[in-house]
Amino acid sequence: MVGNWDEIRTAYQVARMGTVSGAAEVLGVHHATVIRHIDALETRLGTKLFQRHARGYTPTEAGQDLLTVAQATDDQLTQLVGRLKGRGEEMAGELIVTSVPDLASLLTPWLARFQAMHPGLIIRFMTDSRLFRLEYGEAHVAIRAGAVPEEPDNVVQPFGRTDDKLYASRAYAEAHGVPGADGDLAGHRFVCSDSRESRAPYNRWIHANVPDDQIVFRASEQRVVELAVRAGAGIGHIPVWDARDDPDLVEAIPLPDTFSAPAWLVTHVDLHRTTKVQALTRFLKEEAKALSLQ
Repeated sequence: MVGNWDEIRTAYQVARMGTVSGAAEVLGVHHATVIRHIDALETRLGTKLFQRHARGYTPTEAGQDLLTVAQATDDQLTQLVGRLKGRGEEMAGELIVTSVPDLASLLTPWLARFQAMHPGLIIRFMTDSRLFRLEYGEAHVAIRAGAVPEEPDNVVQPFGRTDDKLYASRAYAEAHGVPGADGDLAGHRFVCSDSRESRAPYNRWIHANVPDDQIVFRASEQRVVELAVRAGAGIGHIPVWDARDDPDLVEAIPLPDTFSAPAWLVTHVDLHRTTKVQALTRFLKEEAKALSLQ
């Protein structure tokens, strides 16, 4: 026998995290258990799976072979668990929803109301720019922005449009003015994401139009970008629904449609018709319609 699944899963997590402590945290076990599993598996196989060094563990060639199989198995088990969780016809258990960070402030109160309507549910709301894989059970419902999703076996429904604009705090505008319709950006300070890899329309625009030395405040989270704009750090993008009733924000540069993008409600075909997924997607579409997003 190659080894039990716990040992193989431990080896997979060590390779993925690169350290014993990282694997132990993910698995929820003591680091000594991780070392014991690795030692037992290497003894049983008669070969070294990792090179130990000061910074952690690196898989050997034999380790890479084993871990390729382990990753595929782990993905399949994750997919199975996600689908089994979604098959129940009762409004109970976990309901995992993902969205881009810009939509978090809009969706959070909606999801809170939905959970209050169905107290047997546990809502897990994951806001991340990465693409969660619905086919592996990483989420039940995803709200995405940009080009229409094209992954096979997904059900894609229009969900209106995202709408961001460029704002400054009233204090910033009084101290420095705003570019306004003429778009003269010279001398102005800007706030944006710290990642140049972000595909958000605003990030593409700012790096194409604003010199780096004028981007004086950068943050890893959209919420921090918004807080920095409100604090007067510079001009930055904020979703319209967060800014429309705030007297302390002024529109800094009118750029129609530049930061508007289509939004999509995405589910996997295997989970699309389950009771709780149908209930949530119907609820979200009604909320979006009431807000004139659709």
